[in-house]
Amino acid sequence: MKLVFRGIAAIAVALIAYLALWPVPVEPVAWSAPEDAGYVGAFAANNRLTALEFIDLDGRSGPEDADVGPDGLVYAATHEGEIIRIENDGNITSFAQTAGRPLGIEFGAEGTLYVADAYRGLLAIDRAGVVTLLTDAADDGSPILYADDLDVTADGVVYFTDASTRFGAEASGGTLAASVLDLVEHSANGRVLKYDPVTGETTVFSSGLTFANGLALNKSEDEVFVVETGDYRIWRFPLDGRSGEVILDNLPGFPDNINPASDGTFWVGLVSPRNAIMDSLSEAPFWRRMIMRLPDALRPAPTRYGFVLRVTENGEVIETLQDPSGAYALTTGAVTLPDGRVVVTSLTEPRLGILSE
Repeated sequence: MKLVFRGIAAIAVALIAYLALWPVPVEPVAWSAPEDAGYVGAFAANNRLTALEFIDLDGRSGPEDADVGPDGLVYAATHEGEIIRIENDGNITSFAQTAGRPLGIEFGAEGTLYVADAYRGLLAIDRAGVVTLLTDAADDGSPILYADDLDVTADGVVYFTDASTRFGAEASGGTLAASVLDLVEHSANGRVLKYDPVTGETTVFSSGLTFANGLALNKSEDEVFVVETGDYRIWRFPLDGRSGEVILDNLPGFPDNINPASDGTFWVGLVSPRNAIMDSLSEAPFWRRMIMRLPDALRPAPTRYGFVLRVTENGEVIETLQDPSGAYALTTGAVTLPDGRVVVTSLTEPRLGILSE
């Protein structure tokens, strides 16, 4: 019997030592998570996303972002590295293959499709589907490890996010894995980059963001709006170099993409509700490091809940579109179509959502 107890004690000691000491890739930083009020007030729950109609992606998945092309058709990025085009008859055709993981996409004024590819950097795709790498590093020599979202001015200047300079999307095993590492560490290493097509320069526009995610210009192209996923908020940065300001704070979920609606407002997707455990451990780096030593099945995971909101340039929430059942979940954002319908995108779904309002 003594041998049994000794064996149990030895296993317990080994387990404690593992949870306390085993190396992990993150060095968590203490921060103070704002109290989560939940889905109340402007964020009160509704079922509007349950009216979604769907376009099956024919075996593809993860339509992270979408845009309307100069031909009036919907284009979307997929997990498989493919940019797809939805024809007028609803059929899916392949427009281009980036050989990476395209996330944010945006057509420029001249018809070029610009792509923030998490594995490759900033890409340009011409009307024939030919892919060109524009930049994969900033001019200071720092590599772009997680290009996430972008927007382009009328004269071709591209602003785009590098979500994490600590955890590369490809090197970390994928976009979701890298985002988890960055959010757990919370070291505010994300940034916004600016690509100038005339000089070919890639400069740092802003830095110090906790997982810099969605990005969109306003109609007058004098401000850029940036989603800071790790701190549950949205920034507004004047392009003339003045300091930025937070326009919407303490969101009830992890914000992802931001895209202009048709009236000067913006669509923002919440990919998942906030996690109470991780919020409670925001000031406890040791325990967050310990969680990363647990098996994947025991770690906090995203909750399936569909959520898109529409917000003004000043941070006023106009409306929300929700599906508490999570039938179409990990919602990254939305794009307004010329006919008024709204395309709803997702991090993981094998289909694209269409909402007729």
